[in-house]
Amino acid sequence: METQVVQSMALGGTAAATAATDLSIWALFMHADMIVKLVILILVGTSFWSWTIIFDKILRIRTLNAKADQFEESFWSGGSLDELYDRIGSRPIDPMAAVFVAAMREWRRAASRGVAKEAGRGSLPQRIDRVMQVALGREMEQLERRVGFLASTGAVAPFIGLFGTVWGIMNSFHAIGMAKNTSLAVVAPGIAEALFATALGLVAAIPAVIAYNKLSGDIDRYGKRLDAFSGEFGAILSRQFEERT
Repeated sequence: METQVVQSMALGGTAAATAATDLSIWALFMHADMIVKLVILILVGTSFWSWTIIFDKILRIRTLNAKADQFEESFWSGGSLDELYDRIGSRPIDPMAAVFVAAMREWRRAASRGVAKEAGRGSLPQRIDRVMQVALGREMEQLERRVGFLASTGAVAPFIGLFGTVWGIMNSFHAIGMAKNTSLAVVAPGIAEALFATALGLVAAIPAVIAYNKLSGDIDRYGKRLDAFSGEFGAILSRQFEERT
């Protein structure tokens, strides 16, 4: 009989210890201090927004490269540039086409006034080059939008997580002092809650840094592709300008 009572007490103590040391993610969040909860929510929201930006930019860059391939195929096919301009219209659907349209619009404006007269007013090729650079800068600014958030996340998220960890450990030590008990059942939950904030900070920061480096390289290569096209197209228009003058 006494053996059964001892076994029952042992099982009850084990169950109580298990309940006290529930280290699941939801339990860690629910038992955390309000400040730690706020830190966790900020890091979760930051991570979610970072992944949204990552997927959006990856798909956008892939789409823009595909559209650039299609445009370059049409551009270098040997057809008339005026026909290509008329087909694209005033609403280009990708940055490379936007650069082309900006240059052709300036060229047609000069042609309507007379290229020879434009030569006397200033350098038409230089104006066309400036117009293309402005269009290129505008399109690249749109493409680079929100990418800087990934760099900020990679730099700041670990420190936000560390702040949550320090705050949680301070509360844990305070609870230990109040309970005057340093058993694992008392210490483990508080320490785990504190370290959970640091883990979330790293989870938010590491993908953001990797994606920022990858996207920055892809955007830079795409920008160089646009710059190379604007240079080649500017050379073509310069030759036509010299022939007409």
